[in-house]
Amino acid sequence: MKNLKFTSLLAMSLVLVLFSFMPDKGVYEIGDKVEDFKLKGVDDQWVSLSEYMGEEGVILVFTCNTCPYAQLYEDRLIELHNTFSSQGFPVLAVNPNDPNMKPGDSFDAMKDRNAEKNFPYPYLMDTEQKVFPQYGATRTPEIFLLDKNMTLQYTGAIDDNPQDPSSVGTEYVADAINAIKAGKTPDPTKTKAIGCGIKVKKEQG
Repeated sequence: MKNLKFTSLLAMSLVLVLFSFMPDKGVYEIGDKVEDFKLKGVDDQWVSLSEYMGEEGVILVFTCNTCPYAQLYEDRLIELHNTFSSQGFPVLAVNPNDPNMKPGDSFDAMKDRNAEKNFPYPYLMDTEQKVFPQYGATRTPEIFLLDKNMTLQYTGAIDDNPQDPSSVGTEYVADAINAIKAGKTPDPTKTKAIGCGIKVKKEQG
């Protein structure tokens, strides 16, 4: 009986040790199915990813008001939405920045920017900064293209020329969407996002 109890305790200890060394899930990788989220938009309405997605997927972009690169891409994001929302891929914009670090990215400032640009897509705020770390986003703007199964298919830049839309050689997001629609894997699946670093809340204490 003593040997049985010892064996049971040893087995339980091994399970606990193995569990303690299990790696964290980490950030999403290409091919991962993402979790749903719900954030508040500039119209004071709450928007969930799963309910907003189009029939084929969604163009999720982490962006903001103040980054010069984000501003350079605003009109192109509007164009992407106007082109692809009718094809099942609408744009969904999320501001990940902490307004205490960047007051120009406050919720009220987002409302002002939305009124100025008249974004045709929701502009949400990741107030608690819980969403963008799941995606591993580090820049604004940074794209995460999901298919209809909420599976990550492409991440990175919108195109290859932030400064001059007329000199764009490769439209990464548009090409990735067209690949998905054709039943193919986007190529490339990852590019380097060019933009400003996301402003993360400072640790207290």
